[in-house]
Amino acid sequence: MASHTILARLHGRPVAGVPRWAVWAAYAVSLAVVPAGLWRILAVDLRVPLMDVPPDAPPPPDWFGGEWWYVIGLSVAGELLAFLAIGLVSGWGEVWPRWVPGLGGRRVPLPAAVVPAGFGAAVNTVLWSYGMVMVSLGRRVDGSGAIGLHTGGWRQVVFLAAYWPLAVWGPLLGVLTVHYYRRRRRTESVHSAEGVR
Repeated sequence: MASHTILARLHGRPVAGVPRWAVWAAYAVSLAVVPAGLWRILAVDLRVPLMDVPPDAPPPPDWFGGEWWYVIGLSVAGELLAFLAIGLVSGWGEVWPRWVPGLGGRRVPLPAAVVPAGFGAAVNTVLWSYGMVMVSLGRRVDGSGAIGLHTGGWRQVVFLAAYWPLAVWGPLLGVLTVHYYRRRRRTESVHSAEGVR
């Protein structure tokens, strides 16, 4: 029960009527991004030997002047974008949180949630599903030549295990977006019908 309370504080309570599968799908989207972000930080910034480093590779980033922040920033940005899927099942996805200036407490317009979520679902489905198939085949995303990723053996397995979960991001977000749209339309039509009476 304590874990449920912690999740509710961090992510907001699920909206009444949202099925359990939708809540789990929203959390799955958010969690699917974590392994790839960790792999990037460990392999690129911290130089944990998850790649075969070629002899002419640049030295590890200088933590006080290098571009180490780029990989961390990319990983955090990806996680924040994936976290928005939880808004499709939570109260803050229907009513702006109070701390949002000028909008706090107002209903989130349906297009303001559905259009970006639908766009994100389409982009992530194409990018990660197709991209991971090509990478698994040892090709670049455009289908040409070798990918040039310096992994092999167990390192290749770790890389693929970290990045393949991204392939579910787009499809799950698409299903959640359709569910959110239908649920909100149904709710709004019920409210408008009650207002007519």
